[in-house]
Amino acid sequence: MASFLLAIIYLAFISLGLPDSLLGSGWPAMHTEIGAQISYAGIISMIIAGGTIVSSLLSDKLTIKLGAGKVTAISTLLTAVALLGFSLSDSFILLCILSVPYGLGAGAIDAALNNYVALHYNSRHMSWLHCFWGVGASISPYIMSFALSNQLGWRQGYSIVSYIQFGITAILFLSLPLWKNRSNDKNDDNYEAPLKLTEAFKIKGVWMVLLSFLGYCGYETTCGLWASSYLNEYRGVDPETAAGFASFFYLGITFGRFLCGFIADRIGDKNMIRLGSLGMCLGILLILLPLQNEFALAGLLLTGFGAAPVYPSIIHATPDNFGKENSHAIIGIQMAAAYTGSTLMPPLFGFLGEHITMGIYPFYLLFFALLCFIMAELLNKKVKTEN
Repeated sequence: MASFLLAIIYLAFISLGLPDSLLGSGWPAMHTEIGAQISYAGIISMIIAGGTIVSSLLSDKLTIKLGAGKVTAISTLLTAVALLGFSLSDSFILLCILSVPYGLGAGAIDAALNNYVALHYNSRHMSWLHCFWGVGASISPYIMSFALSNQLGWRQGYSIVSYIQFGITAILFLSLPLWKNRSNDKNDDNYEAPLKLTEAFKIKGVWMVLLSFLGYCGYETTCGLWASSYLNEYRGVDPETAAGFASFFYLGITFGRFLCGFIADRIGDKNMIRLGSLGMCLGILLILLPLQNEFALAGLLLTGFGAAPVYPSIIHATPDNFGKENSHAIIGIQMAAAYTGSTLMPPLFGFLGEHITMGIYPFYLLFFALLCFIMAELLNKKVKTEN
């Protein structure tokens, strides 16, 4: 039964990944039809991520009150409804309104499920859990590319993904009995009353891990959101091909996390972060070099492959870095920091790209990749000194 519950959690992470790459892959076609500037994708992304910040900070209370199963099912339903609304929208303002439930649905379950897996499963399961997020994030750009290439339009791309989400929602609601004995975190032997935010911020090293998360998510969301636009606007790739190219970033993350699951326990979280950071920087170099577009394609694949172990490794190390009794609260704050990076950094790049040049894309990514790596190393040094 526990293994079946883990499979349900994996499925929930597919549902989390499905909406994340749709906006970036569809925006080159969307913004011209609804009469919005290309940089406005950053505004929509900011609203979505803002909703996830709110719901991740509330996830502890929501999980205790409703149970992880209900939070997961209801959150997936919210995203399904929002995606269907996107497919019917004819204005930028309506897209912004629908981005609120879009974001709220994504954030509530993230902290609860990440903390559960960090406490009860080893590193390989954390890697495979986030691999399933990558499955969802990799599928949706292909769906959007298929819709655009076959003259179905971006709306059909959104509606197809919304139907998939409704199907996953039904499975999650049917699986609620599996969560019966695990719905309340107080049943967990490691449960402690949630820390107040002021108490959590006083723990040494918390600011380092928050900045590391902010850097990683600034890197990941900017890379995924603006890859199609960079290829289309700066390198001259047509929108349909650019949408397909952008999916290689998420394919790299997905395949990388699948492989990392086999070595994570032996190498350890800290070394996985180091290897991932190196891969991210090498991928950015390939995007940066003024070579044929195939090299940029390979660079997107490598940036995703390098990014693969970083996020799950930082999360999995949280109980060791800060104590099991503090992990639930700190993972919730980490999710908020991650979504802050997701909220602010893509629209900032949109502004800079529109007013300077889309050519700054790889330099922007490099800054956040280095921020993530440096903060993670400083945290390692702090933990080593205290031990």
